[in-house]
Amino acid sequence: MEGLLGRKKLLESIRNQRRLAEREQKVFTKCAVCGAMVELRAFEEALNTCLHCGEHHEISGKKRFEYLLDRGYRLMSFGAVQRDPIVFPGYRKKLKELCESKNLSDAISVAVGSIRKHPVCAVALEPSFLMGSMGTYLGEELSQAFEYALKKKIPILVISASGGARMQEGIFSLMQMAKTAAVVQRLAEKKLLYISLLANPTMGGVSASFAFLGDVILAEPRALIGFAGPRVIEQTMRQRLPDGFQRAEKLVECGFVDAIAPRGSQRELIARILKLHSL
Repeated sequence: MEGLLGRKKLLESIRNQRRLAEREQKVFTKCAVCGAMVELRAFEEALNTCLHCGEHHEISGKKRFEYLLDRGYRLMSFGAVQRDPIVFPGYRKKLKELCESKNLSDAISVAVGSIRKHPVCAVALEPSFLMGSMGTYLGEELSQAFEYALKKKIPILVISASGGARMQEGIFSLMQMAKTAAVVQRLAEKKLLYISLLANPTMGGVSASFAFLGDVILAEPRALIGFAGPRVIEQTMRQRLPDGFQRAEKLVECGFVDAIAPRGSQRELIARILKLHSL
C-alpha cells in the first residue's frame, strides 16, 4: 500500500514539474548561445535579441517588415508556382506541411512600402521554411521583386537568412543563382539602389549570388556568412580556422561587408542610406 502511495506521489510530482516547465516555456525563452532564460515578452520587444549576450535569433520576415517599414505597407506575391523538378522523395508532402504550419507559400516574403517616407520594395527570406533555402519558387519571386523595383524605379532591400540552394530541387535551385544575379545587374544598369542585409546564416548559393551583389551590404552582429561552412573548410584544409572566421565582424574587417547593423538601429540606418541615395 505504501509503495502504491509512493508511486502516486512520484507521478503527481512529475506531472506538476511538467506543468511548471510548460508554463515557464510560455513565459520565458532560453538563449541558445549563452543559455540565459529571457522573458518572452522582453525578448520579442527586443526583436528576438538576447538581452544578456545580444545574440540575434531567428525572426520572421513579417516581423521584420513591422519594425522596418512605415505603417500602411502591403504584402505582395507575384504568382510563382511550387515545383518538384527532380521528384525528390517526400518533398511535395514536406512543402504542403510547411505551407500550412508556417502560413507561408515558401521561404520568402515580399512587401512594398516606405522607410521614413522613402519608398522601398522589401524582401525577407524565411529561415523557418527549410532554412530559407533557395528553390525555383524563391528564385522566381525574388526576381519578380527586382523587376517590380525596376518598373517602379524604387530601391530594393533584401534580407537574407538562408542555408543556400535547396538540395531537393537539384540543379534547378542552382540555376536561380544566375537568374537572380542577372536581374540585379539590370537594376545596377538603371542606377537603382540595392541594399543587402545579411542575417544569420547567409550561406551557400545565396551568398554566392544576389546576397553579395548589393550596392550597400550590411550584416547583423555575429551572423555566419560564407559559402561552405567552417567545419567543411577545416576538414578540407586540415587546419584550425582563426577565431571569428566567417562571422560578420571579420567580414567587415576584411572589407566584404560595409557595416554591422543591429536590429534596434536598422530602420534608422537604412532610412539614412535611402535619404542619401535620393539626394
